[in-house]
Amino acid sequence: MVLSEKKSKTELKTLYVSDLDGTLMRNDETLSEHTIQTINGLIERGVAFTYATARSIESALPIAGGLRLRLPVITRNGAVLADNMTGRHLEKSVFSAEEVSRLKELLPELPKYGFVSCFFDEEMHRLYVDCEHVPELQGYLDYYEQNPTVRAVADRDELFDGVPGYVTLIGAKEEIRPVYERVKQYDGWESLFQKDTYRDEYWLEICPQNCTKAKTIKKLKERYGFQRLVVFGDGLNDIPMFRIADESYAVANALDELKQIATAVIGRNEEDAVADFIREHSKIQQ
Repeated sequence: MVLSEKKSKTELKTLYVSDLDGTLMRNDETLSEHTIQTINGLIERGVAFTYATARSIESALPIAGGLRLRLPVITRNGAVLADNMTGRHLEKSVFSAEEVSRLKELLPELPKYGFVSCFFDEEMHRLYVDCEHVPELQGYLDYYEQNPTVRAVADRDELFDGVPGYVTLIGAKEEIRPVYERVKQYDGWESLFQKDTYRDEYWLEICPQNCTKAKTIKKLKERYGFQRLVVFGDGLNDIPMFRIADESYAVANALDELKQIATAVIGRNEEDAVADFIREHSKIQQ
């Protein structure tokens, strides 16, 4: 159950937020039993913790579902607040009809390189065109081949069926960067271009305006009355939340750009560094 506003404002002071891939998660895309037990124990004792990820809740839940989180989780880089216990979408941001038209115009290569995450009532589907894809996207589709919410459509227009909330393109750096340079000129949405945590491919992710990890974390902090913010991360999309935090910690496997602005560098994601750090410091900070 999501933590009530009344309880959070009266009892909790510090909010801890961790990135998922490459930070809380190990390289095999799992959470260790030690991390799960440690964080659940801290939550039982009143520590406020949640995660912020570019993943959808549908993708994150099989990995992080063992965490008994009382706060909403931040998914799709801030576009969707979800309940980690049930997978329910609590709040979601979507593109306007005008923005959808602009995306169709700006992304002629979308069928070959990407997919669109669309909401159908309370369920999110990832729609891709049934055509020839670049190897990077095809690898992603092969991985989710048995997932019924990842499905093919006939053409570019059908990519935006339902209520579109997120656009993703995957490919080689030199192929995706020009698309990023094109879409980032429009300030009506957020666009993020970065290397995948586990592979050499690059991702371009486009979501509605004001949907970033940092902006959504600030919203949670204000809504629940937290006084301090402590964050953990490893990648470029964590930089904005590092800049708004009272304390920010990069895992040892993080990019150098993130380490340079961090309060400090802690252990690696393979070493349960985030869970152990919170266990050691939360008594002082709560």
